[in-house]
Amino acid sequence: MYLTGILADHICSVPQAARPAFIDEMALRCILDLLGAAIAGAGAKGPAAARQSAAVIFGEGIAPVWMSAKTAAPVAALLCNAAAACALDLDDGHRAARGHPGACVIPTVLTLATQTRVTGRALVSAIIAGYDIGVRIAAAQNPQGIPTRQSGRWAAFAAVAAAGSLFGARPDHVAQGLAIAGVLAPNQQANGSSGYSRLTGNDVKEGIAWSAATGLTALHLAMNGHTGPTDLLDHPGFYDRERILDQLGDRWEISGTYFKLYACCRYIHAPLDALLAIMTEHALLAEEVIGITVDTFGWALRLGNKTNPENPVDIQYSLPYCLAVAAIDGAAALAPVDVSLLGRADLSRFAQRVRMTTDSEIDQQFPDQTLARVTVDTPRGRFQSPLTGPVGDPARPLTFGALEQKFLSVTRGIISPAQQGMLIGAVQGLLSDDGARLLHALGSAQTSPRRNS
Repeated sequence: MYLTGILADHICSVPQAARPAFIDEMALRCILDLLGAAIAGAGAKGPAAARQSAAVIFGEGIAPVWMSAKTAAPVAALLCNAAAACALDLDDGHRAARGHPGACVIPTVLTLATQTRVTGRALVSAIIAGYDIGVRIAAAQNPQGIPTRQSGRWAAFAAVAAAGSLFGARPDHVAQGLAIAGVLAPNQQANGSSGYSRLTGNDVKEGIAWSAATGLTALHLAMNGHTGPTDLLDHPGFYDRERILDQLGDRWEISGTYFKLYACCRYIHAPLDALLAIMTEHALLAEEVIGITVDTFGWALRLGNKTNPENPVDIQYSLPYCLAVAAIDGAAALAPVDVSLLGRADLSRFAQRVRMTTDSEIDQQFPDQTLARVTVDTPRGRFQSPLTGPVGDPARPLTFGALEQKFLSVTRGIISPAQQGMLIGAVQGLLSDDGARLLHALGSAQTSPRRNS
């Protein structure tokens, strides 16, 4: 049997699979975190463009478009909701995948859940299936065959898995959906830290929203008889078979999810944590900083790293500028970033004092870990952090309570306190109800989204 067939059988078995309770609890954390990112991100320029375009392109329908009074065809609504989820770079990620499963998987499940009557546990199972397949395939990519590492390259597989589980699709249809999605997924060759373009400050970003829509389209095509090359994962020059199958059904990849406290690329989080710790410990003020050296891994130096960003996405991919924001305005200014941080001479001057170097020890531990060491020079002397990993990694996890505080912070002023409470309560109770309470709470959060770009 081809790998697509083995994975399809696994996907279809997830709702009945025995798994530790903490796996389902991790899914609830992922849901709450992702909804916060999507609500905060809905007002950004990219999601606004998606809302204006998607129904025109894909047609009208009854699927909900989050943070609006609009509905659209399922694929149109999914494109909008996934675009909101990844707009601010507040969404979760996974080190093995080197990307972001949640912004694809959770919008897929919650957008489509209004089309079918399922239990809350079935929604959770579909989310677990999406993470499991997306991360396994992403981690198995051979860089010689697939040199582009952006999430859009593999998120369509995750969307097929999530939607296939939710719909109770036949294994042969899921296998064909995986095959079709793998061929039609965006190539992402130009964009992101592994792309050839250096203009990373754009709304295409990692192609997650389009990849989610592609995955849903692929599954529907397969369910109606369309076919793809079901052997596409069985070529070692492109995918590592052993990694895809490693502990399949015993290790659930969602357990390796990391969460973000700052709305920027994960590569920047460890330097931020290290700098903030130094400034707190030594009571440093931003004006005392003469220079900063960040020892990190090579891929962090491939970000845009602009010291004069032109838009909020530029900020998300600039290590020096994010350090400047944290030092001058505090960590809260990065959750999320917005247009008020642009055109700031003080931030640009501070960012220009940041020097980045590749440390061989740190580089060898990437991508399993995204570590950094920060040295701050001041008139009072030189202060250096220990080797630091970012808060929110599995090794430094965030509790549901911590994620609840993040949710309240990033959605404050966008939805009402009552709406916030409804959503938190609905997520907490998802495993014991039919999912309708969560969908109702999400549908009630239809205020005019705050503009972030």
